[in-house]
Amino acid sequence: MQLIQIVSLLFILGCNSNNSVFILKNKGVEARIMKLDNNQLAYLVKNNGQAIIDTSLLGININKEILGSNSEIKHIGTTIQEFDYSLFGVKSKTNFRGKISKFQILENDNFKWFVEFHISDKGVAYRYVIPMEGKNKIYGEKSSFKLPDNTKVWYFERNNHWKLKSYAGEWLSADISQMPTISKMGPVQGLTLTCELPNGGYALLAEAALFNYSGMRLKAIGNNIFRANFTEGAKGFEVEGEIVTPWRCILLADDLNQLVNNTLVPSLNPKPDEKLFTDISWIKPGKAAWYWWSGNTSTFEAERRIVDNAAQLGFEYTMVDEGWERWDNKWKTTTQLCDYAKEKGISAFLWKHSKEINFPDNNWAVMAAFLDSIKQTGAVGIKVDFMNGETKNLIDFDEALLRLAAQRKLMVNFHGCQQSSGEYRTYPNEMTREGIRGIELNKMREGPLSAAHNAALPFTRFVTGHADYTPLAFTAPGETTWAHQLATLVCFYSPFQCIAEDPVFLLNTKEIQPALSFIKSVPSVWDETIVLPESKIGELALIARRKGHDWYVGILNGGDVKHLNLECDFLYEGNYMAELFFDAAKEEPINLEGLNPLANITKYSTAVPFKKEEKRCDNKTILSLDIKAKGGAVIWFKKQ
Repeated sequence: MQLIQIVSLLFILGCNSNNSVFILKNKGVEARIMKLDNNQLAYLVKNNGQAIIDTSLLGININKEILGSNSEIKHIGTTIQEFDYSLFGVKSKTNFRGKISKFQILENDNFKWFVEFHISDKGVAYRYVIPMEGKNKIYGEKSSFKLPDNTKVWYFERNNHWKLKSYAGEWLSADISQMPTISKMGPVQGLTLTCELPNGGYALLAEAALFNYSGMRLKAIGNNIFRANFTEGAKGFEVEGEIVTPWRCILLADDLNQLVNNTLVPSLNPKPDEKLFTDISWIKPGKAAWYWWSGNTSTFEAERRIVDNAAQLGFEYTMVDEGWERWDNKWKTTTQLCDYAKEKGISAFLWKHSKEINFPDNNWAVMAAFLDSIKQTGAVGIKVDFMNGETKNLIDFDEALLRLAAQRKLMVNFHGCQQSSGEYRTYPNEMTREGIRGIELNKMREGPLSAAHNAALPFTRFVTGHADYTPLAFTAPGETTWAHQLATLVCFYSPFQCIAEDPVFLLNTKEIQPALSFIKSVPSVWDETIVLPESKIGELALIARRKGHDWYVGILNGGDVKHLNLECDFLYEGNYMAELFFDAAKEEPINLEGLNPLANITKYSTAVPFKKEEKRCDNKTILSLDIKAKGGAVIWFKKQ
């Protein structure tokens, strides 16, 4: 990493005792940090001259003393950060370059603390650093974000108390002026929020490096303003020692391709501990077979069959969900299952309810002992469920699990949790997390998922990190088509890609066989991602991804029938054989009755199947595609 001390990149205007304005610039991105006439700290953000965040407040309430409300600002240094790192997800490697400017804030009682601003072409982020000792209580922040008039805000909605526990809401949009009253669950929204700006371009509100703090939500307070909000509310939460808040982030993008490829959030997280992750050969992406979609509770016999199915499909993993702990002589029996799986070239993840290991005493001794037992069975990972929130103590639980699991070379899958804040860079053993409204809803009375929700996900939830949507639901696709379901394997990424559909159905259903090679081969992480220009949030996700020499295109239609002329100019030089899977709108619909007795098909009891064609292509080819309403398509370009 290059770290250079610089001073010439900061411009200071109007410095006097009553009004100070500090202007930070990086290419077209500009942030201004200022003291208002009432001595309140504030900031604003512009991109290419366009106002993104209008004058918005800064500050934090510690021990019921509000820092930043009567302050003097002093710039004490700016540094450049530049580094490359590997990243499981939308791209295999990323380069990051940004400027960090540090400001000393002097309160009227002479207490000194600091604000750091990070400026790059990816966006703007800031955090507070407060030198404290002992335990101190945080009662909230003044941190806020004032967006322009006529901004279209994408947010997730769920009309019950689970909304801000599991973050499994449907992605919808509304004008910024509606946000204080749009939800029956109140004015507080979970991160992230994707904003379509009135003059073009996008901003996404997020947080990065969520450690030793409570997770931030955003409360719409009117006048186009979102203010930081925390689960603990008026009770506050304790932090011991120096207080370093997570980064409050405004990701910036001129188009959806820049948005999806924006790596600001993971880049602001600390790099992995070199001692803890000296050897990372045990961290392996792959696909998993899963019994839960087709069965209620795991049995040893059922899980053994799933191992056989995973081997037939060429998957790397089996996900052993809730129920294994009720097996007779559970540890011995589970070890037998893991041994059998190993013989077949399959590795196992085991499920656990978080409340049974969430005891911080003695450096999380209960959790450590359980992980030791998991390791002894031969399992390679753990799926921990039902944290149901992002309070400070739950964030501490998450990090403890990642750290203790890494010490034992175990991978982690979080469920019942908040969205990603990029912590997977610091702990690369986090293979996936939920925090998403996934395909499991198609089994539930509350479901099924809408096609528009799926077409919004690549540009909302997936921007900040992987998600365990558990894709592929042929036996209960809801309003979507089978080709739409296939496309989720390309459009949604997760290093641990847990496939929902019953593997027996995949292996034995004749209508699926033309796509079986694609299902077996499609990667779970990518070397390169390009969002094609026809894409529009909630209406059409058209995404090209490369792995090695092959390209894959996934198309998710969230609305009406569409005709596309797909230009293949993203392909490299040379010839490709393309396998196309698209909606077979003229064929007899698939009758879903009885295919999955556990699924909710009361609204949609039939599904449109897919057709397969093959064509020779190069980067000058234009493919003509008719996409059914709420349908989709997949194209697999095989390099010749």
